Amino acid sequence: MAIPRELYPSQDDLPYEEELLRNPFSLKLWWRYLVARRDAPFEKRFITYERALKALPGSYKLWHAYLTERLDVVRNLPITHPKYQTLNNTFERALVTMHKMPRIWIMYLQSLTKQKFIERTRRTADRALCALPVTQHDRIWELYLKFVSQEGVPIETSLRVYRRYLKYDPGHIEDFIEFLVTSRLWQEAAERLASVLNDDQFYSLKGKTKHTLWLELCDLLTRHAKDVSGINVDAIIRGGIRKYTNEVGRLWTSLADYYIRRGLFDKARDIFEEGMTTVITVRDFSVIFDAYAEFEQGMADHKIENLESSDEEEDSAEESDLEVDIRLKVNLPNFEKKLLSGFWFNDDKDVDLMLARFDYLMERRPELANSVLLRQNPHNVEQWHRRVKLFDGNPEKQVLTYTEAVRTVDPMKAVGKPHTLWIAFAKLYEKHNDLVNARVIFDKAAQVNYKTVDNLASVWCEWAEMEIRHKNFQAALELLRRATAEPSVEVKRRVAADGNEPVQMKLHKSLRLWTFYVDLEEGLGTLESTRAVYERILDLRIATPQIIINYAFLLEGNKYFEDAFKVYERGVKIFKYPHVKDIWVTYLSKFVKRYGKTKLERARELFEHAIEMTPADSVKPLYLQYAKLEEDYGLAKRAMKVYDQATKAVPNSEKLGMYEIYIARAAEIFGVPKTREIYEQAIESGLPDKDVKKMCLKYAELEKNLGEIDRARGIYGFASQFADPRSDQDFWTKWHAFEVLHGNEDTFREMLRIKRTVSASYSQTHFILPEYMMQKDQKMSIDDAKDKLKQAGLPEDEMAALEKQLAPVSTTDNAAGKDGNNRTTLGFVSAGVQTQTDGRLKVTRNQEDIELPDESDSDDDTEKVEIAQKEVPSEVFGGLVRKRDDAEKDGGDEGHDAPAALGALERIKRLKREGQNHQ
Repeated sequence: MAIPRELYPSQDDLPYEEELLRNPFSLKLWWRYLVARRDAPFEKRFITYERALKALPGSYKLWHAYLTERLDVVRNLPITHPKYQTLNNTFERALVTMHKMPRIWIMYLQSLTKQKFIERTRRTADRALCALPVTQHDRIWELYLKFVSQEGVPIETSLRVYRRYLKYDPGHIEDFIEFLVTSRLWQEAAERLASVLNDDQFYSLKGKTKHTLWLELCDLLTRHAKDVSGINVDAIIRGGIRKYTNEVGRLWTSLADYYIRRGLFDKARDIFEEGMTTVITVRDFSVIFDAYAEFEQGMADHKIENLESSDEEEDSAEESDLEVDIRLKVNLPNFEKKLLSGFWFNDDKDVDLMLARFDYLMERRPELANSVLLRQNPHNVEQWHRRVKLFDGNPEKQVLTYTEAVRTVDPMKAVGKPHTLWIAFAKLYEKHNDLVNARVIFDKAAQVNYKTVDNLASVWCEWAEMEIRHKNFQAALELLRRATAEPSVEVKRRVAADGNEPVQMKLHKSLRLWTFYVDLEEGLGTLESTRAVYERILDLRIATPQIIINYAFLLEGNKYFEDAFKVYERGVKIFKYPHVKDIWVTYLSKFVKRYGKTKLERARELFEHAIEMTPADSVKPLYLQYAKLEEDYGLAKRAMKVYDQATKAVPNSEKLGMYEIYIARAAEIFGVPKTREIYEQAIESGLPDKDVKKMCLKYAELEKNLGEIDRARGIYGFASQFADPRSDQDFWTKWHAFEVLHGNEDTFREMLRIKRTVSASYSQTHFILPEYMMQKDQKMSIDDAKDKLKQAGLPEDEMAALEKQLAPVSTTDNAAGKDGNNRTTLGFVSAGVQTQTDGRLKVTRNQEDIELPDESDSDDDTEKVEIAQKEVPSEVFGGLVRKRDDAEKDGGDEGHDAPAALGALERIKRLKREGQNHQ
């Protein structure tokens, strides 16, 4: 064939042609030539490739580049184009020398697959597998399997190829199974999947577990039951039910679905029933029940639809002759249908039966669900009670259920109260007036070894109550006597030898049983029998405070007062606090009510003993009761003594209330002046600071009402150390009002000075001390706060320094000087005259001269207050006026012209003038 002129080498190709003439076997020269002419038409490059490959037929690089360009040329052409044949011939020529190159085979197979050459592709793949080493077969098999999986490839060809591939690599059997399922080859797919599950060494390359594969097999067997044979589907699925317990419901429905698809509907119903009666979880039961109900409903709907169509077929079938059908044998189904017509087991019109079966299934759902819960735990008492309620109106079924329950439930493993089953069982017979069987049930229940004694006691109590309801009172008493009887020594010895002591051996100590017994004896028996029961309870040491009180009330109601008091005595010896509290209160109140003042000494001894045995937090009611006794029948002095003891015995939190009662009673009995001692005692008794302040306010109010203004002012000064002006405005408001009504300018200034001192002390104390110490109920005193300030290195404030200089060397012992806790009256300074221990008056002198302005302080707090002066008649003060006159007289004898009480400012000015005179 002549080559066209334009395909000959051009003038630009001459340098490459000359070099190739000199060295035609140089791959480098040929490749440079092809690269230089990469923009030339393919026909011209085709000639160059052919010349190069003729010179170098073993060059993989040239063949690969040549075939790649050939593929690019035909890429967009139809597969029927002649150039595909040229491409295939080129591949065949290349494989003569390139048969060991897997890439060439892959390109060839991909091209043949695109051309839809089934036979040629299969043979080429076989040739590739024969030519290439086995280590490179996986690259060919990937294309080979993809090719045989295409539509149009004969299924037998695909099966043979996959079977050959499994011999090469058995691990990819899952791909083969998927191919079989896709190809609807259910039989072989099931067999292959079963073989995989039976292989213990199989490892899924797709990450599937044996459980997943097993479920796939079950779905395959059940959905294609008619297409799979030779496999025991029932045994396989039942094996899975035993092995995979978390998929029980699904597996039972799969097995039933298998029989449904095979048309064995009765067998499917048996499977559903068996599944519902064996599963142990509500979830699995719900799955099975829903599938079962759907099946029954579907069967009924299908039967109704077929019934309408069968009526039309019967009308047309009646026209045919039965004898002709027998002779010709042309319609055997219709023949059998007509032959068996009229027999009950061949009745197609059983719609009512199916509907009744569906209704019966729905009615049984609660019972079946309850059975599932009982299979989870057959010792669940509450579930048995619910099961009995399901059969309301069916006594026979209830009796059978109770019988099964009491046989099944183990009292030691029971969840709930097992004795309630026996009691409900007996009450069922009682409800139907069968007392004989009810007593038999109670008798058997009393012999059961329960976990606790209270369960057994409940059985005996219910038995006795049944007898009471039916007016058999003596029988009820006899039952309780029998139940509370102590076992004999021989029985105890025999039980001790066995080592397992039943609850029947402890029944005679059941408090519940004895309580019921004593109530029954009290209502039906005699006094002697009731006392015997009470005494037996006390002997067994199982009595409670309420039983003691009930026993005493019984004796008191029958006029046995001393015996009742003896019972109280026994009770207070048996019990401790807080249980004995009610006994003591009842005992003492009854004793006082009974004897009053006739046995006063004995009552006092009882109260003393009760108070001695009672803890401090509970003793207050007894003291009040004791004091009431003394007030009503004894001496007022002894009553006051009791109140005084009470104030010392009660805890600090109750002392204030106790002192208030003490003061009120003392004022009522002995008069108001008597309460001064009590007030002073309360202030010095160690009350909390807040209570001391309250007591001081009441004390000051008392003194003010009595006209003792100076004493009230001193009390206010003492209480000021407990009142922070920033938080306790009420105290300072009261003192302010007091000074406005009863003071003068000097006393008012003194009050303001004390207020500033206390405020400064509290301010510095709050600054230096931790917050938690300032928030305590019992705050530190001012002295303690100042000690803390000194330890912290802070100097005292100027006012405190001045107070120290003005403070007397000796201290007084009155309420304004020092309390029981060494608390001094800081901030309160005498108005210039103080009484010394020898009865003389001492004028306080300042050791340093203080320059003060002629006018008062310009502080806002010291603004001048106009105080109204009003003369008070002397009769108001009574003896106090005489005392004042005597004091003034004594002061005159000492040579003092000024009044006895001078203000602080006047005192300082006088001292200053005296100092100047001495100079």
